[in-house]
Amino acid sequence: MDLKAIIAHEIQPYAGEMLNGYAYLTVSADQSVFTVVSVARIKSERIIHLSLHIRVVGDHIIIEYDDSSEPLVDTLLRAGVSRSQIVLAYTGEAVSETA
Repeated sequence: MDLKAIIAHEIQPYAGEMLNGYAYLTVSADQSVFTVVSVARIKSERIIHLSLHIRVVGDHIIIEYDDSSEPLVDTLLRAGVSRSQIVLAYTGEAVSETA
């Protein structure tokens, strides 16, 4: 199972046009880090917000931060990723850098 390819596919709906702005998907050159950053305007104020930060380490997906309305973990489970391969760092689950 190619975790990077699964993330690249499943994270697409988290980016795109949104209320008062746009959510951008960024991916590191080696496809080991994925983020979704929103840029919006409310009245005259510009708002920048990180909604997702995910890393792939070995055969594990580390979700560092998830502030989305549909948690990425649920999306990944539906896509067939084993829960044992997903680390929810933002909830306090232990992170191994050699996972």
